[in-house]
Amino acid sequence: MERKEIILAKLGEIALKGQNKHVFEQMLVSNIKRRIKSLGKFSYTRAQSTIYVEPLEDSCDVGEALNRMQKIFGIASLSLALEVEKNFNDIASKAAQYLKDELDFARTFKVLAKRADKSFHMNSPEICAELGGYILQKFPHLKVDVNNPDVNIMVEIREKHAYIHSSKLEGAGGMPVGSSGEALLLLSGGIDSPVAGYMMAKRGIHISAIHYVSPPYTSERARIKVERLCEKMADYCGNIRFYCVPFTEIQEKIKQHCPEELFTVIMRRLMMEIAQMIAAKNNLLALITGESVGQVASQTLMAINCTDAVCKIPVFRPLIGMDKTEIIEIARKIDTYDISIEPYEDCCTVFTPRHPKTKPQLAEVEAAEAAFDFSELIEAAVENTAVTTFSPNR
Repeated sequence: MERKEIILAKLGEIALKGQNKHVFEQMLVSNIKRRIKSLGKFSYTRAQSTIYVEPLEDSCDVGEALNRMQKIFGIASLSLALEVEKNFNDIASKAAQYLKDELDFARTFKVLAKRADKSFHMNSPEICAELGGYILQKFPHLKVDVNNPDVNIMVEIREKHAYIHSSKLEGAGGMPVGSSGEALLLLSGGIDSPVAGYMMAKRGIHISAIHYVSPPYTSERARIKVERLCEKMADYCGNIRFYCVPFTEIQEKIKQHCPEELFTVIMRRLMMEIAQMIAAKNNLLALITGESVGQVASQTLMAINCTDAVCKIPVFRPLIGMDKTEIIEIARKIDTYDISIEPYEDCCTVFTPRHPKTKPQLAEVEAAEAAFDFSELIEAAVENTAVTTFSPNR
């Protein structure tokens, strides 16, 4: 390779960890390796809260590697940088060559320097001043603008080498997926639940997903829509194990034996029971939902209390205090919004009561649910659940 370009992946929250920081770094490196393995041969080095990802072959698709790494939780920012010797003359000449195309078309620039190696003979202000003067000589049409430059020239003096780059890509932030255990997301076809899964994956939780289908009331296209959401989420969340639960008979029995105004809360209680059984079989330690207080009748505090009464493991609701505009903004960011608004109904909307009770009492809900013994149907639904795994785009 004629010039040695390298990806600098800067750590975010991981950098604040104490003695077990290396455990999180190792997990992040493993996640990066899996994500870009198909793009060529790379080497990986960890130092000074940075992961250095070096392409070892000309055929490595560095651009696509950067794109994929932007969706890996645990990375605060990314830069494609030129590695040079820690010699100012080399730094100056290589910076002018490496950034020539950008500087030729710019009007203003600024030099930024970070001297992680304090033994280097120039401090950061000196590097900025000297390199700025050199660039002005090479590109006399340029002017310095420290507030809003067209091009930022960044020089990092690190332990073994110096690195030159001009732009920094925002990373996904958060913690490496898998570093906080595993949980099961109740995934509908709507806008909210994919966002909830994304937000918990950002906290390091490895996500599995469960979805309930009620043929013939729900269509095959509705199920495919949810599978496509899994595919989108996998780019951020890693491999997603998808549990598709047959729910028709349970919903029909709810309709036959329970008061209409309590259909939704009873349905959600039974969904939680099934989800917990599948979670227990697969060592998943919590449930995740996309509920937001007051958004619909089943998401009032009283309804949520009735739902949680059947839960023996934690239920995470990362959207609980968010409004719809905030949720939609994230859905657009992670590219699930357009799929979520496709007009294919899920089982939650099939038997929606005309006048759902917004302030159900636990005692009345339990009494209504006791009108029919759902235990055998719940066990059958768990037994007949179909399982698929969705992986990130490779």
